[in-house]
Amino acid sequence: MSVYDVPLKSLEGTPGVLAEQKGKVSLLVNVASQCGLTPQYEGLEKLYERFGSQGFAVVGIPCNQFGAQEPGTAEEIRTFCSTNYNVQFPMSEKIEVNGDGRHALYQQLTPKADGEGHTGDIRWNFEKFLVGRDGEILERFSPMVEPENAELVGAIEKALAG
Repeated sequence: MSVYDVPLKSLEGTPGVLAEQKGKVSLLVNVASQCGLTPQYEGLEKLYERFGSQGFAVVGIPCNQFGAQEPGTAEEIRTFCSTNYNVQFPMSEKIEVNGDGRHALYQQLTPKADGEGHTGDIRWNFEKFLVGRDGEILERFSPMVEPENAELVGAIEKALAG
């Protein structure tokens, strides 16, 4: 099953936030509003603005499993992201990415290895997965990889060209 076939609601509760990305290259990122890495929202928005017209999307996936750093309601998350980082990219409902309650999306994503060979559990907020137009998981990036990182940008450009 393609990643884009996994049922996932938007932050507003509308079904199909992943299905809407079918045919695009997407960067799926578990996000949090009260994390030291939260400023990555700015870089994610810049990627979305830079490559969006070429068929690229960022999907922010709120998660409260790391230090309870995403405690807010859907409305609080939306307000925080738009007010502080002018986030325009799609955001999903808050889900669990690890443990017994791991969402079906992350059951598909977590077997993928990152550049350091890490597979399995998500380590922290802002772990990134690059997904091809066909829903294939292309690359996984550590939370510490900034959105402006040359390797990440290069992988997006390659996926868009391919």
